[in-house]
Amino acid sequence: MIKNDLFLRTLHGESTERPPVWFMRQAGRYLPDYMVLKEKYSFFERVQNPDLARKITVMPIDQVGVDAAILFSDILVIAQSLGLQVDMIPEKGPVLQTATTEAEVAALNLENTYEFFRYATPAIEAVKEGLENRVPLIGFAGSPWTLLCYIVQGQGSKDFGEAKKFILNVPERAKVMLEKITEATIRYLEIQIDAGCDVVQIFDSWGGILSPTMYYEFSLPYMERITKAVKDRVPVILFAKGAWYALDKLNATGASALGLSWTTSPEYARKICGPKTIFQGNLDPATLLASPDVVAKATKKMIDSFGGQNHVVNLGHGVLPTTRVESAKAFVETAKAYPY
Repeated sequence: MIKNDLFLRTLHGESTERPPVWFMRQAGRYLPDYMVLKEKYSFFERVQNPDLARKITVMPIDQVGVDAAILFSDILVIAQSLGLQVDMIPEKGPVLQTATTEAEVAALNLENTYEFFRYATPAIEAVKEGLENRVPLIGFAGSPWTLLCYIVQGQGSKDFGEAKKFILNVPERAKVMLEKITEATIRYLEIQIDAGCDVVQIFDSWGGILSPTMYYEFSLPYMERITKAVKDRVPVILFAKGAWYALDKLNATGASALGLSWTTSPEYARKICGPKTIFQGNLDPATLLASPDVVAKATKKMIDSFGGQNHVVNLGHGVLPTTRVESAKAFVETAKAYPY
């Protein structure tokens, strides 16, 4: 039994004494102890080594006091599992081997999924051991559309113009890629759940750059399929950053909760989805760059705006690298002191 099951009870729609709190990218990035490991080990060593994955994932539980852990990993492991080279370049971010031609898309190999993810089970089991049943563990993956963005673009981008051009010029080829990514993602999430993850989240980080019409064709159907495949095993959170126009359709997938970015107001989300929908978010991550007292006031105001219950306190996207630990703690402590 998990000692602090507040997060799980909230996702199951139960009334709770206060809102649960965690935040995206809480494992690493801003923690001094993580920076020490970052200097010693490459990114994917940190992901694949069970001892390192355990240390990094458990760190924010011990140091910041959040109500859930999220596995230290990256959405681009799916691209690796399909046979593409992915490098994490310091100060630049990910650089990927691209796949855009018909032959390159055909070569994306689903047969290697289980072999590639052999590291995942021991890593997750080590994390679970380190958590000692204190809080639930969240597994995750990126949405197929978001993975396509990186695979076609070859790196991060503000507009992912090459990815948009790809789905416009060769939509059927794009859908072959999306199908393969979807299947690999379902397999990977099943591995995570089998190894002990209590919840999974799908990050559609670049969903909001699509028009509604394009989103309903090139992202939502694949999100629906992934959700349907695993939602009877564990709660599923869908986080489609900036895709406010799709909230009603995302809500209809059967997901347990919907993540909101800071550009979507809680009032609008409640109006579209109703009082029973569980929302997660949505403080602007830049708020955590402010002093702890400013963070505390902004966090309380944000929780107030969701109207009590059916809310997981979180940021509207990942914590920024320059966030101070004191401000992250103020965010968490404000949520913990908020009584329903």
